[in-house]
Amino acid sequence: MDRRTMLKIGGMSLIGSGLGACSVRSWSVDRPSLVLAPVRADWDRVIRTTVGLRPHRPSGFVLHAERLGGTTVIHNYGHGGAGMSISWGTGQMAAEMALEHDGRAAAVIGCGVVGLTCARQLQRRGFRVTIYAMTVPPNTTSNMSLAGFTPTSGLVDRDLRTPGWDAQFREAVEISYRQLQLLVGRGYGVSWIRSFALSNNEPRARQQDRESERPPLLPAHLRTGTTRLGPGEHPFPTRYATRRTQMRIEPSIYLEALVRDVIDFGGRIVIRKFTEPSELVALEESLVINCTGLGARDLFGDTELVPVKGQLTVLVPQPEVDYGTFGGPGPSRGGLGIHMQPRSDGIVLGGTAERGEWSLEPDQEALERIVISHQALFSAMHA
Repeated sequence: MDRRTMLKIGGMSLIGSGLGACSVRSWSVDRPSLVLAPVRADWDRVIRTTVGLRPHRPSGFVLHAERLGGTTVIHNYGHGGAGMSISWGTGQMAAEMALEHDGRAAAVIGCGVVGLTCARQLQRRGFRVTIYAMTVPPNTTSNMSLAGFTPTSGLVDRDLRTPGWDAQFREAVEISYRQLQLLVGRGYGVSWIRSFALSNNEPRARQQDRESERPPLLPAHLRTGTTRLGPGEHPFPTRYATRRTQMRIEPSIYLEALVRDVIDFGGRIVIRKFTEPSELVALEESLVINCTGLGARDLFGDTELVPVKGQLTVLVPQPEVDYGTFGGPGPSRGGLGIHMQPRSDGIVLGGTAERGEWSLEPDQEALERIVISHQALFSAMHA
């Protein structure tokens, strides 16, 4: 018996053991069972595996201005896994800081989602923008993300939050949530999709923050309603599934559309690498927005920044799969369960979050764990 067969059998046994361990309890079935197309997670349907490094700061993203000689530098980086979700908000807040500057020419450093949305927010306020970057889409870290509206994903360590930072975050997420909604159906690769959180344990209402006097980081009105489904109400092999409607972002479409917008509104992109702050001061623009993500660690000495390695494996597209999943059989890696999201460029499978790991090489063990766990999940779905 080869290794993959053993792992597949092991994954299937996890489903069985999980079901057997749950005590039976009554659950009123007042909704018809859902019918969903299963993902075909066969090995011969794997088309690529990608790796991205999320720029995590335990105390949260940085958003403030400083002076370097005659240059104003506004920092906007450290969004962890939430860059796709909150960058319109932090970009607007950075652009409003920029309005205090006398000139209306700005240099944006970085061409990922944070740099591109910041550039658009500056342009909306009358700035002439040049983006300086080492790489552009489709070769940015942002292109390697699962992508969706997940504003608290890998963003801040709970115990390092402050009331001031919380307020800044909530302002950013409110702005972004509205902006992303307005892009749906307009060719930006932003859409609404059903998502199912899977568990053998009965779902409970969301708990208040660990400190009872502290409100949850994400305001309740920014979450769409949830429906808790019990045995017989869904087709998954877990006992329970919690259904939500969430925004999905397809990075390849979204980032290319933002690049076009920046160019169409008079911006330009220059390929360049910066190694020290003095090179920023030498630019013709006296206003610089630092959107370098992990690059700020070396460029500005922010040693709090650490990478969180995420790995995704992509299957041949299945247009009939119109839902996402989170959770299922198999152990987690770095505390993150497996997850699946369909896109026009493929079915994306994930399930890694390795803090402090700088390698951009795919991990074969993680690849096998993720694919085989999804094979076990979807092969056990019932019609």
